[in-house]
Amino acid sequence: MNSVPVTLRSFTALLLRGGTLSAAAPPAARCHSSSHRTVFQFCRTMASTGNNKNNNNNNNSQLLGPNKKGKKQKEPLRIVKTKEHRRKRGDVHGPNTVYLQVVGAGSRDSAASLYLFSEYNRYLFNCGEGTQRLMQEHKLKAARLDNIFLTRLSWQNVGGLSGMILTLKDTGVPQCVLSGPPQLENYLNAIKSFSGPLEDIELLVRPYTEETYTDDTMTVYQVPIFAESRSDGRKPPSQSPASPKRDDGSRDNPDSPGEKRKAARDTSLVVSFICRLHPRKGNFLVAQAKELGLPVGTAAIGRLIADLKNGKSVMYEGKEIRPEQVCTPSDPGPVFIVVECPSDEFLEAVCSNQQLKRHQTGGTEDPAVLVVHMTPESVLKTDQYKEWMERFPSATEHLIINEHACTVHNFRSHKIQAQLNMIHPEIFPELKSYKTKEPQAALHVPNVRAECLLKFQLRPVMEWQRDAIPPCNTEEFVKEASEVPNFLEEVDKCRQISLTDAAEPSEKYPEVVFLGTGSALPMKTRNVSGTLVNISPSQSVLLDCGEGTFGQLCRQYGDDVDETLTKISTVFISHLHADHHTGLIKILYQRERALTTVGKPFSPVYLVAPVQIMTWLNQYHNYCEEILNHINLIPSYFLCDGAEIHKQRMKSFIQALLKKNDLTKVWSCLNVTSFNITAFRVLNITCVCVCVSVPDVHSASL
Repeated sequence: MNSVPVTLRSFTALLLRGGTLSAAAPPAARCHSSSHRTVFQFCRTMASTGNNKNNNNNNNSQLLGPNKKGKKQKEPLRIVKTKEHRRKRGDVHGPNTVYLQVVGAGSRDSAASLYLFSEYNRYLFNCGEGTQRLMQEHKLKAARLDNIFLTRLSWQNVGGLSGMILTLKDTGVPQCVLSGPPQLENYLNAIKSFSGPLEDIELLVRPYTEETYTDDTMTVYQVPIFAESRSDGRKPPSQSPASPKRDDGSRDNPDSPGEKRKAARDTSLVVSFICRLHPRKGNFLVAQAKELGLPVGTAAIGRLIADLKNGKSVMYEGKEIRPEQVCTPSDPGPVFIVVECPSDEFLEAVCSNQQLKRHQTGGTEDPAVLVVHMTPESVLKTDQYKEWMERFPSATEHLIINEHACTVHNFRSHKIQAQLNMIHPEIFPELKSYKTKEPQAALHVPNVRAECLLKFQLRPVMEWQRDAIPPCNTEEFVKEASEVPNFLEEVDKCRQISLTDAAEPSEKYPEVVFLGTGSALPMKTRNVSGTLVNISPSQSVLLDCGEGTFGQLCRQYGDDVDETLTKISTVFISHLHADHHTGLIKILYQRERALTTVGKPFSPVYLVAPVQIMTWLNQYHNYCEEILNHINLIPSYFLCDGAEIHKQRMKSFIQALLKKNDLTKVWSCLNVTSFNITAFRVLNITCVCVCVSVPDVHSASL
């Protein structure tokens, strides 16, 4: 379940009654047994049929338990035979079917990502948080995904990369190559601090200095684009906010290793990709060949077809047969371009780039048939960028991917939430979407705005295809649920019980919102671990923060997500499995953006976590983007009973945490079996509800 708010008081009552924690437990906990069975049978029916499959894979999941070494899986026999057959016949021509498909449409809850399919290869352009979950839900298989192209080393583009790499390893992909900024090598080293050794998959970085890459499908040219320096001599910032100044007077030591390695972090670089499909031979027209008397159906036709498809005329029985008489025209190989222009600092460099200019009107290369613009509206509306777009031929298609996208990504979550909303509208509110306030740019060229699963087919016919876009119709979801036998009758019984409970006086706060209740791998209807506890109308804490947690907040609160983020003052991380903390960086960046939006002063969050998390955060800060000034770390072992705290600075952090959240005590229990039980006392209510995390049961939020 995406998000389930319940009050601590009612939840405690459920525990005392022996209720189990599940997506639909609160509304049905006091129903009669027949009602209880019917409602929960419905929930199981409507939920993803793949949940059991995911649960069975938990023991082999990304970061649970020791790294199990096994033999590297070989390529499927079908793929090996296809390659051998093409090699024997000397077929160096391109694939017959190629399409580019939107995975993440660039909305605030789902970062921009593109999936390229051919019968020979699969590719991914950018891999933000939630990409893996979307690919799983929409059956975009990763089993042959061996090339990921990254336009920029920002969390917006790489937030889902660590989870994707672990999934590729588990599915037996022998090698994956990351193309783009050279700092990707540092990123891979950084994720090993929590992923452990990645021995079963070979990870390589192809920096932009290696300009050309060719495989069975296409040739890819990397085009580096550097931002202009400002007039004051400073480097332009990345799109992810730079670390703001802290109010406590502490700053990074200029002599620290992080400062010495500052040159390794380069936010002034983006990489564009020019992709050219290999030429494809024309098709042999059997009917026309028969009319011309060619020996169709005999052994002699093979050599004739090969020559004709290669563009050669042949002589048969004294008659010259030309290729155009019996073959369709060959396809020289269309070109498409993927461009990111994250801010106006990159504007001049993009618009004046000579390699991109070659594919515009009057250029020396074939014009681009499609240009993908991962560009915000603030850049799109500039006259310079509009003029640059107009320099492409009128036949060029333009795909815009940014926060103006208005599309549903997690279709299954919207469906199950709409149906559960029939049971209890307060506990299961309908999901929302964030709508940007910035006006849409008026472009002078025809363009298409991205939608999840929108396709642009490059072969065999060049066209837009919308048939894969899932319809999200709440009325249809409700109608489907209503057709389940006895469902509406049992829902009415549950509602009557809920009305009885509502008659009892109850406080709204504290309130628990379950953002993710899944296991190590994200599922169609459940995200990985994340729980928001609203302590009061103005204060909240976040308990675990797996990949996609910010997206869940967007879908829960919609346009109010900024206000929600500004209330989060403390984040608890139970342990360092990726599904419990890889959403933290995006939460920190988006929280800083939210504070700016609502006009509140910035202050870092208190991060209560195992101290080892700093290995990861330090490396990301040193090599990728600034992040350390967003946090005040409180190692969780300092919250154990009897812990000795010698540094006054740490004591002040703990006291500030308690005061900020109106808490009387926070404590943590650690032992050798990897338990990390954190609890806190809100005024006179003891909340054993922060997080209990054990190796096999990934998260039980109580």
